[in-house]
Amino acid sequence: MNNRPGLTRELSRRQLLKYSGMAGAAIAGSSFLSACGDDSGGGTQSAGGTLIHGATGGGPQDTLDAHQPVTNPDIARVCNLYEPLLFWNNDYEIEPALAESIEADSEGTTWTIKLRPGVTFHNGKSVTAEDAWFSISRVADPDAPLSAGGQLSQIIDFESTKVVDEQTLQLVLNTPYAVLDMLLAEYTLGIVPTDYDPANPVGTGPFAYSSFTPGSTSTFTKYADYWGNAALVDELIIQDFPDDNAKVNALQAGQVHTVDNLPYNLIPTIEAAGGGALVSDTGAWVPFTMRVDQDAFADNRVRQAFRLIVDRNQMIEQTLSGYGQLGNDMYAPFDPAYASDFPQREQDIEQAMSLLREAGQEGLQVELFTGDDIGSVAPASANLFAEQAKAAGVDVRVTKKPTFYDDEYLNYTFAQDFWNTRNYIPQAAVCALPSGTYNETHFDNDSFTDLINTAASTLDEEKRNTLLQDAQQIEYDEGGYIIWGFRQQVDGYSAAVQGLEPSRYLPLGSYNFSKLSLE
Repeated sequence: MNNRPGLTRELSRRQLLKYSGMAGAAIAGSSFLSACGDDSGGGTQSAGGTLIHGATGGGPQDTLDAHQPVTNPDIARVCNLYEPLLFWNNDYEIEPALAESIEADSEGTTWTIKLRPGVTFHNGKSVTAEDAWFSISRVADPDAPLSAGGQLSQIIDFESTKVVDEQTLQLVLNTPYAVLDMLLAEYTLGIVPTDYDPANPVGTGPFAYSSFTPGSTSTFTKYADYWGNAALVDELIIQDFPDDNAKVNALQAGQVHTVDNLPYNLIPTIEAAGGGALVSDTGAWVPFTMRVDQDAFADNRVRQAFRLIVDRNQMIEQTLSGYGQLGNDMYAPFDPAYASDFPQREQDIEQAMSLLREAGQEGLQVELFTGDDIGSVAPASANLFAEQAKAAGVDVRVTKKPTFYDDEYLNYTFAQDFWNTRNYIPQAAVCALPSGTYNETHFDNDSFTDLINTAASTLDEEKRNTLLQDAQQIEYDEGGYIIWGFRQQVDGYSAAVQGLEPSRYLPLGSYNFSKLSLE
């Protein structure tokens, strides 16, 4: 009972219980964000034209599905086609999107969601609570949860949840969940109509679907009846670039206007050609992933040895050109619970060799899978790790795949990946719990799972943070990630582009292309 008043105070401080007071600011801005300064050119922005974005990676597995984006092009598409109930702004704070207000009862188990009035899908149909419930149910299907649905599928009381009226959804949980807003704000939880067809996608975003060729090009048109400020450009084209050199060459040649994940060493080249680099402080990471259930990595001594092989400062200087911060094998650096007091891991070749001897793995040979579609940081850091590992007598054979995100993704024994900024619970929910849709290390620790679930249902923030630090201790000691650093997001743009803003969340101002204009 003592926690119930605290729920209102805490969640109000985190802008959860009442978003209606912010709705005007959101509308005055653009698709998700309140208006702010222009970091890519001053002056009055003009309307019209076609914006062409060069997206890192992509391939035959590309999708338009609102709830299953994997690659950078997928994420860029869903951020412009669809919108969730809430959204993270460029400062990594939650703002309203399609929800006008969200209120929790004193127990934190019944959440009343009021939809923003006057919002329509691209086919002209009004957005209703039925659509919101359909979207949440699709993501949180207990039999097959999608990207953001792992935790939701376990905490939603499907029988008790009900649509109250056209604008009101009463979402009932079977347990208190203190950070429900973080789940509802994920870009992987866009609201779609009840007759949704990913092959002919309909959303509420500032751009509507026109055409799509997986691994190549997708085209979108300005949605004139968008509920917020309509897009400035008439058309958006997203072009896949599995090869970084081709992507940068296209920017220099004026064939594209923006690129995400500009290779750090090419920043001076782009600036010398009259373009610009948008630099954002983020919690993004490109980890090495070790399957804890397979081969030598099933022995925690081997995993710890590999963490001690890495020279993290060298990684940052050589693969990020200094555009990054030191990592300590833990994610979510912006989370209030981030365990910043854990001893900083440093390269210790002697200790790494000792652990490998204890594990009977002297002279270990491993294959490390990487790919350009992860981002330019991945192959560079993979090759550097292979060099660093030689000092410990470990032979790392780097295999760069033409398409990393194929049917083998999530099954590699030793590989890499990329993750954007998230707080600890939603990140763990997708990557470190047995139910996680992207549990690439196959981590399955009962104590860790119990701590995450208990923390998520703990309304007192101080107690929740203590539980989360206990959970982080388990990952720090036994996990399958090598998180050597957090990279600054660097994106490139041509001199013709105006309206770009840095973002802690996603590339290119959270891929908010509706705010951009062309000279």
